Amino acid sequence: MTQSHNPTILHDKLSRFLFDNHAVRGELVNLNETYQHILNTQDYPLAVQNILGELLVATSLLTATLKFKGDITVQLQGDGPLSLAVINGNSEQQMRGIARVNGSIIESTSLKEMVGNGYIVITIMPEHGERYQGIVALEADTITGCIENYFKQSEQLPTRLLIKTGIYQNQVVAAGLLLQVLPTSDETHDAFDHLSTLAETLKPEELFGLPAEEILFRLYHQEEVRLFDAQNVVFKCRCSKKRCEDTLVTLPKEEVDTILAEDGKIDMHCDYCGTHYIFDKIDVENLRHQQRTIKH
Repeated sequence: MTQSHNPTILHDKLSRFLFDNHAVRGELVNLNETYQHILNTQDYPLAVQNILGELLVATSLLTATLKFKGDITVQLQGDGPLSLAVINGNSEQQMRGIARVNGSIIESTSLKEMVGNGYIVITIMPEHGERYQGIVALEADTITGCIENYFKQSEQLPTRLLIKTGIYQNQVVAAGLLLQVLPTSDETHDAFDHLSTLAETLKPEELFGLPAEEILFRLYHQEEVRLFDAQNVVFKCRCSKKRCEDTLVTLPKEEVDTILAEDGKIDMHCDYCGTHYIFDKIDVENLRHQQRTIKH
């Protein structure tokens, strides 16, 4: 590995790596455009922006640990002013997210003050296989600590997370590093703790601005590390006009007709990406006609 590089914004890449001399795997992710897309949908307080960034990084790293095709949702919910923050991702590293804010949140507001009595729900939905859901209590002060507790409790795998959000070169960025002992290994805690301690020396600007190979060289130049090809991470919403049409025809006819009479249109808005799907009276009648034709 070489270490000559001028720091710059690294757009939305996830890299996996393995230690040859330790039964430990790792991941590095750097997110900018995906993160910005999520923030563009609403005017979130800074503290909520940071929470969404942390959840986004955590979801990307979690998704990369899966050995199958499927979806994952990491959802933070509670009875505080931040009632909901959720990131949806999949094995293709396609991400989207949203938050619900129902009260005043300032920059210094802590995680527990924002969420109140709450928890994190991690839902894994493989394309083939059973759905799995894990509930994580907010016993730690940070998203990072809560996710580490999840791995400790449900996966029983020593896991260390480093997640940072902020502004770098005038752009919002979120980045993270995951280290995890491989399943069925007999890796010693001393070796894993040593690798984790080295990871914690990484500065935010290094995590934001350096490529994976240089980060690994700086942290682990005395180790044998195999770095695999990076995977792109993208913002992708799953809304569509067809999905809206399918939902619209299931709504009570009287309810739809009342909205059309009052507003002249049905405006179906996607909170994840901000897209508006507009249906007027003619559109609705055409949909109903298609439904009747299908039934007969």
